Amino acid sequence: MSKYTISFIGTGAMGSALAAAAVKRVPPGRILLANRTLAKAEKLAAELGCAVGSVEEAATSADYIFLGVKPQMMAGLLEEIAPILSKRTDRFILVSMAAGVSIARVMELAGRKYPVIRIMPNTPCAVGSGVILYDCGEGVAPEELERFTEAMAGAGLLDRLEERLIDAGSAVAGCGPAFACLFLEALADGGTACGLPRQKAVTYAAQMLKGTAELLLETGAHPGQMKDAVCSPGGSTIAGVRALEEKGFRGAAMDAVIAALERTAELGK
Repeated sequence: MSKYTISFIGTGAMGSALAAAAVKRVPPGRILLANRTLAKAEKLAAELGCAVGSVEEAATSADYIFLGVKPQMMAGLLEEIAPILSKRTDRFILVSMAAGVSIARVMELAGRKYPVIRIMPNTPCAVGSGVILYDCGEGVAPEELERFTEAMAGAGLLDRLEERLIDAGSAVAGCGPAFACLFLEALADGGTACGLPRQKAVTYAAQMLKGTAELLLETGAHPGQMKDAVCSPGGSTIAGVRALEEKGFRGAAMDAVIAALERTAELGK
């Protein structure tokens, strides 16, 4: 067993969210944080109680090495740590969260067919209400995958998805928080325009989205059915729904997901 269970190379928004989830199941002292800007890793480590180290240490001394860099930076990172990885004689797994970068491509860039788990997480993982979509290469043993899912169970929903569908799933779950926040902010703006204090409007909109999502997940109801249940004949809600339809709300939301997927494909080239 390595000195650390998990290391994170990159503590940006996503790396930080996953680290916050990891400490719920893994002792903080068994998690190492590394970042180009050391102060960023040190700040997060102080909040979570994790260790801080260099990129070299992160690549050398962890069982699961999370590669938390942007897709366009993955080649440079793997080129840098490839000589370090090649000298290791113990077992380790690379965990990639770079949009559009396939398991095969990670292996190619790393220079060897190392075991790789590919994940697509989202920022709500930080509070245990996120989504991690994942798949793995043939080199990952069942018990290693089980240990990974146990370590990350504090993130929320972990769902194994065929790699060919991961980018599509990420366009919904990974990019979705930004789309949801645009909607939330717009609702709050509308409430403010109607006279609500700004913070109350934001709180109401956020709690409404959270509660609606929980109700759907708990009941398994179709979202259209839930919408109909709120729309009384000739009432206020159906008037609002009509206004959204006139502005092409659903079409715009669909186009956002498709645009995100297309951009992911470009980033992976």
